Amino acid sequence: MTVSTIDPNTALVVIDLQKGIATAPTQPHPAPEVVARTAQLADAFRAKGLPVVLVRVSFADDFADALKSRTEHAGGGATMSEGWDEVVDELITGQEIIVTKRNWGAFHGTDLDVQLRRRGITQIVLTGIATSIGVESTARSAYEHGYHVTLATDAMADLSEENHNHSITAIFPRLGETGTTAEILALLEKPTLVAG
Repeated sequence: MTVSTIDPNTALVVIDLQKGIATAPTQPHPAPEVVARTAQLADAFRAKGLPVVLVRVSFADDFADALKSRTEHAGGGATMSEGWDEVVDELITGQEIIVTKRNWGAFHGTDLDVQLRRRGITQIVLTGIATSIGVESTARSAYEHGYHVTLATDAMADLSEENHNHSITAIFPRLGETGTTAEILALLEKPTLVAG
């Protein structure tokens, strides 16, 4: 369903726009465009007094705290570049909430739900990389936690356009509303939207 409203108590939740991920070759939107659109949304949320949550993924040096399965080896002897898990500079102002996750989704094993509920948040707008992994996992959990979910479809991208499109067309309409950055910004500009 197309985005129709922004609750007065909405937070922007940004998934994995960090130095080691935001340089990846993403589709259908290049990562720099995803970062730029997310920065526009973050500026608009801050101007309305609404929270901006920057979620990053990080692990211990030995990857002992990384989720492991039979089908994927997290870490597996890989070496991450210095600062790979730092949020991109374009999003940092000192006013944001930083959440560190060690899974695909941003709710399990973090204080994201506590951070949102204590601020009375009823809706989240999601952006980030990758659409079909971190963003979709977080959207599913947000829906299960009872939040109204809005997905900024041009402020997210994936390593695969096919995976991105599947999330956008098959999964997200079942979890919430979707819209472009411009559509969400227009709703934020409505004079009735005041954080409460």
